[in-house]
Amino acid sequence: MHTLNNTTTGSQDPIDPNPNEQFTHRTHNHPQSRRPRGFAVAAAASITPIESDVNNGNIAGIGGGEGSSGGGGGGKGKREREKEKERTKLRERHRRAITSRMLAGLRQYGNFPLPARADMNDVIAALAREAGWSVDADGTTYRQSHQPNHVVQFPTRSIESPLSSSTLKNCAKAALDCQQHSVLRIDENLSPVSLDSVVIAESDHPGNGRYTGASPITSVGCLEANQLIQDVHSTEPRNDFTESFYVPVYAMLPVGIIDNFGQLVDPEGVRQELSYMKSLNVDGVVIDCWWGIVEGWNPQKYVWSGYRELFNLIRDFKLKLQVVMAFHEYGGNASANVMISLPQWVLEVGKDNPDIFFTDREGRRNFECLNWSIDKERVLHGRTGIEVYFDFMRSFRSEFDDLFVEGLIAAIEIGLGASGELKYPSFPERMGWIYPGIGEFQCYDKYSQSNLLKEAKSRGFAFWGKGPENSGQYNSQPHETGFFQERGEYDSYYGRFFLNWYSQLLISHAENVLSLANLAFEETKIIVKIPAIYWSYKTASHAAELTAGYYNSSNRDGYSLIFETLKKYSVTVKFVCPGPQMSPNEHEEALADPEGLSWQVINAAWDKGLLIGGENAITCFDRECCMRLIEMAKPRNHPDSYHFSFFIYRQPSPLVQGSTCFPDLDYFIKHMHGDIQRETKFGTQNAAIEVAGF
Repeated sequence: MHTLNNTTTGSQDPIDPNPNEQFTHRTHNHPQSRRPRGFAVAAAASITPIESDVNNGNIAGIGGGEGSSGGGGGGKGKREREKEKERTKLRERHRRAITSRMLAGLRQYGNFPLPARADMNDVIAALAREAGWSVDADGTTYRQSHQPNHVVQFPTRSIESPLSSSTLKNCAKAALDCQQHSVLRIDENLSPVSLDSVVIAESDHPGNGRYTGASPITSVGCLEANQLIQDVHSTEPRNDFTESFYVPVYAMLPVGIIDNFGQLVDPEGVRQELSYMKSLNVDGVVIDCWWGIVEGWNPQKYVWSGYRELFNLIRDFKLKLQVVMAFHEYGGNASANVMISLPQWVLEVGKDNPDIFFTDREGRRNFECLNWSIDKERVLHGRTGIEVYFDFMRSFRSEFDDLFVEGLIAAIEIGLGASGELKYPSFPERMGWIYPGIGEFQCYDKYSQSNLLKEAKSRGFAFWGKGPENSGQYNSQPHETGFFQERGEYDSYYGRFFLNWYSQLLISHAENVLSLANLAFEETKIIVKIPAIYWSYKTASHAAELTAGYYNSSNRDGYSLIFETLKKYSVTVKFVCPGPQMSPNEHEEALADPEGLSWQVINAAWDKGLLIGGENAITCFDRECCMRLIEMAKPRNHPDSYHFSFFIYRQPSPLVQGSTCFPDLDYFIKHMHGDIQRETKFGTQNAAIEVAGF
């Protein structure tokens, strides 16, 4: 222990001359007040003169007076200062990139409960708590003086006394002989100074009745060893994903098995496809019910015959069924081999009134889905947008009532926007969009503009009643625009007003449709699909998310507000898991952070008490991709044991065509089910299965 003169630290408390009393103070269970360090020392020194300086007459040097060397004339030139600012910005960006990767790694692999906008203070605090320290809100850090109830504290042993290897062996041998089913080991992650107590897992506490007699762990030999012995079941099983969580796996049936006339195309091929899925122990299948097919030719004339035949085949294989109410277009890009448009009668209405479709700033119409601003406008042969959706859902529920009663239909997914996801169609490939373009706002139709102007007038700023004019083109980058650039107009008073209105239109659409979906599908799970818009995530504006309707800039959490709305309707969130890992250069060019976005979305849903499922955004599986998806679906050592409720595997083409690597897919499904045997140094153990989810 170092002895410091209190006059050199600026402290006014005299040193206690009684060492015994001083020792008594140290044995209290409360953290001691600590001497100021770092900047605090400098601040104290700037206020309190050091005794030697006063004696030597150097008091003028305090605070940077004439005697200090900090003053000086002739500062750097303006150009040189600008260069230094740019170098500082580059260093700061590099530092932030490193911090972002560190945080993503800790969230993904360490499962530290870090907030969405965590900084290094949060990281240090989480690491300190993991090591057994207490960290107060003001940053005060100290050793915990009181152990939890399930921790048994024993007298400490001096670190100078070496541990006897024979003592350790005897202790471990006695423990194994006494409890064969409860394997015990030394926690090798702790430092020698932490080997001062014996920790028993809460489930193995004597109060639970599992330790009823004298245990060799409490013998003198073990206590002298001062080991930290821990139940292996509390640490090891989570690392190979064989915990008891059972995550159901559904396979998405390929688009095109129902033709544009509502008929099943190849019943025998579908039967063979279902047979392959059953052999892989898939829990169920997912099928899109296309609005453009079922009600394709005349309003309120629904053709369900092809879907009835398909569902009967699925029933024969005793597979569960998730059905998607697909109110969007499919195959709008040039590379698609299947094209499913909106109903023909809707397109006819659109010829006379093109404003029923989303419109960009150039006046180009987007036919992927109906404009949300007509949700309550009677422009579809006397019906509003939400009435059209409700009639379709009610017809499906009535037609397949027997399947709901049997429990064959496990869940209904409601399409709420482009690609069936809750988002604006801001990235249309037919308009020339290419990743990683920021997209464009889709609010320049007459209904949206009227709504915006009305909202602006209610705020007393009528000139705000128009969309941004400097938000760039589909393939622009944030720094190229006046609206999305750093300190751009997105964060001005007008920008905040517009983005709030734009995102609220998305939320209102979700509320309008989900309220009616709950009426149509009572006592049935409702699913809403959330997109993964991870490019431009490292910018301050999060431009790509903003154009898609998610007001999630760096100073605002755009997902929690949406999930609060979804919580009111007890929906399950389905998150589109990001695709394969890109190279660091590709991530930097796109300013992308798929891990950071995934962590924010998944934890925001769990924080709001929502169930969440996953869906892969890629078209082929390999072992590395499987492990990433498993880690996302079943986080290691999550403190609340959260995991996905289900996972949907999207395939590029029918399984029978051999496009899928069966060993990797089989490996993925078995890990999701948690039924793979694992090898440990104590033998083979089987993971228990607890069926959960759908």
